[in-house]
Amino acid sequence: MSDDTPVAGVVLGGTGGVWRVRAVTGEVVDATLRGRLKIENTSYMKLAVGDDVRIERPARGEAWVIAEILPRRSKLARRAPGGGAGERIVAVNVDQVVVMFAAARPDPHPRMLDRFLVIAEGNALPARIVVNKIEVAGEPAAREIFDAYERVGYPVHYVSVKAEHGLASVGVALAGRRSVVTGPSGVGKSSLLNALFPGANLRVGAISESVNKGRHTTVGANMLPLPGDADGYVIDTPGLREVGLWALPAAELDRCFPEMRAVRGECRFADCRHLSEPDCAVREAVSAGAMTEQRYESYVRLLAELT
Repeated sequence: MSDDTPVAGVVLGGTGGVWRVRAVTGEVVDATLRGRLKIENTSYMKLAVGDDVRIERPARGEAWVIAEILPRRSKLARRAPGGGAGERIVAVNVDQVVVMFAAARPDPHPRMLDRFLVIAEGNALPARIVVNKIEVAGEPAAREIFDAYERVGYPVHYVSVKAEHGLASVGVALAGRRSVVTGPSGVGKSSLLNALFPGANLRVGAISESVNKGRHTTVGANMLPLPGDADGYVIDTPGLREVGLWALPAAELDRCFPEMRAVRGECRFADCRHLSEPDCAVREAVSAGAMTEQRYESYVRLLAELT
């Protein structure tokens, strides 16, 4: 790369003010944020994983600097740790959230899945579901569990990494996109990625270590480039359950359930919370089977958390 010509790149991660940036050439370099940006671009005081940037270095042998931060098109954020005010950006320019569960071993927990999907909806991000280990439970049994999500519009991929079944559709869904891949421990996230990209040794591990813990004190993202794909990345984001909900107003929670969003305007009261109010279109949808009791219970529990 030329020393004095700005080069486009994307921030993969970083600590201590030094950021790993992948240039359009494929080269990964360490770079620091130019001091002038900290003054002129107050809205971008805190660089984030996923930021599209331009890097340059004044002369051969000198350190690379981030000279420009390009506008963001999306973000995942969480509350500042330690009770601090405001938000902490986890990752930006995310294209989709991919939630992976197993059909068995471990058994799926739909309420956890609902939480992940609400986080995606609350951050205005498309979401899709990958169900692994269908060779254990059988695809018909897996479909019985996850059919409700397909019916409300979420793409669901039924795969067996062990049997190499259904992997191609997941590869197509990841291609050319920046995907947050999340899910509980033991469902095969790393195995799936390495089956799709043999020899790449892609590892999504931090999520597995944190997702089942009751407390999350650190949420740091890391972007992994997909081999042979200039625009494809997997974003490893530990503690995703802490992302998103804190900034979601309780009155907006029903918009994060597609089946509720479709009928919420038909309730008698504009501020209906869908709990005990009369003429509630959402509860009528539950009674009619248009929304499952399980999904409705997830809404009730999340609403209690937000109020």
